[in-house]
Amino acid sequence: MVRTVNEQEYAERRNAILDVTQQLVATKGYEQMAIQDILDALQISKGAFYHYFASKPALLLALVERIGDQVEQVVLPIIHDPTAGALEKLQRFFAVLDQRKIENKRFVLAYMHIWYGDENAIVRHKLYLARIKRFTPWLEDIILQGTREAVMTTPYPDQAARFILCLLEDVGYATVDLILAEEHGPDDLPRLQRIVNATVDALERVLGAPTGCLQRASREELEPWLSPSS
Repeated sequence: MVRTVNEQEYAERRNAILDVTQQLVATKGYEQMAIQDILDALQISKGAFYHYFASKPALLLALVERIGDQVEQVVLPIIHDPTAGALEKLQRFFAVLDQRKIENKRFVLAYMHIWYGDENAIVRHKLYLARIKRFTPWLEDIILQGTREAVMTTPYPDQAARFILCLLEDVGYATVDLILAEEHGPDDLPRLQRIVNATVDALERVLGAPTGCLQRASREELEPWLSPSS
């Protein structure tokens, strides 16, 4: 029983550090945030902090992993819904990911500033591999269902699932400079919409799914990403 209480306290204190970190990243930015800011906010010692996290990059990775765990909690019920067809599941899958990004927009924007820097290339690659490992089986389940329902024709469900994640990864690289630009012009929103919708078109082709079966992004949905204050 004592061990259970200690484990619970450990998890609570660790999550408290992550909560404060997420708030600081959103308000100050990762590069501007110092570990001392966390210590001051929680009134803990540096030794206490390092009991939970070995470094600032390790803290960032833990924060991203926690968001992934939260996404998993809402994605898995979609994957295992016995009443939904494959195309509906795929739509809901992407909608959940988009909604999570919108809900964490300030953190996502702050995160993008440092995530695509050269200094994070190794960590970025490791986390990409972690996403492949976590998400590929989920998507493969949907694609296999889609082939059984004859709404998807790809003969390679496992590789198609991986390609989808590759395409989603590339969207980040294709849009980061556009989204993070200090000033935006009238052509930026149509350009962003074109990139996103081209990706959706590519997803349908990879799946062998009917053209137009996946929802295209509207200007209203994309505009907030070019408006930092919104």
